[in-house]
Amino acid sequence: MLNLDAFGATPLNRDPYDYLVVRDFVEPGALSDAQANYPQVPGPGSHPPAGLKIAAPFAKLIAELEGPAFRKAVEDKFGIDLTGRPTMYTVRGFCRARDGKIHTDSKTKIVTVLLYMNDASWPSDTGRLRILRNGEDLEDYVEEVEPSGGTLIVFRRADNSWHGHHSFEGQRRAIQLNWVTDEGVVQREQGRHGLSSRIKRWFSFGKPAEAAM
Repeated sequence: MLNLDAFGATPLNRDPYDYLVVRDFVEPGALSDAQANYPQVPGPGSHPPAGLKIAAPFAKLIAELEGPAFRKAVEDKFGIDLTGRPTMYTVRGFCRARDGKIHTDSKTKIVTVLLYMNDASWPSDTGRLRILRNGEDLEDYVEEVEPSGGTLIVFRRADNSWHGHHSFEGQRRAIQLNWVTDEGVVQREQGRHGLSSRIKRWFSFGKPAEAAM
């Protein structure tokens, strides 16, 4: 499902931090199948797989992202050893107007992977992730990435790994996968996101997920 050849051929950017962007990272047919079986989420924010209906085509995509071939590709590209480092992933379906604020990710994350699962063409000038030079100015960026379906961003978490986007409200599908420092991080983060997801599901009971944003 994954275009590892394209990943390997994409140069690693080191300015302002280590990252790369690979478009069309998922084979078209596989992407369509995963999009058609994208799990329904109860509202905005990050949702762990527990409590979501994960269908086979989407589950296969996740299995490849968490598999040894992709891990080896990331290790080779970033010059990093991820042996024994656990993974965790969350699913996003919707974006709130307040989302996208500048941040670096927590220090317990080693590598962050973002795989966008939207349509081929992004419908808005906002909601495009920016790779930033600092934590103050959203206009001081080195690259802006359209979150179109199959586009992959991978970066090494650092004290200066600033990123964010202009306010957008509406459907914005993304998988976030992280290699983290230890299993305790997985339990804490998945538990925290799981509680938030259950609360949103409770408040959206009887309403469409979009209406519960």
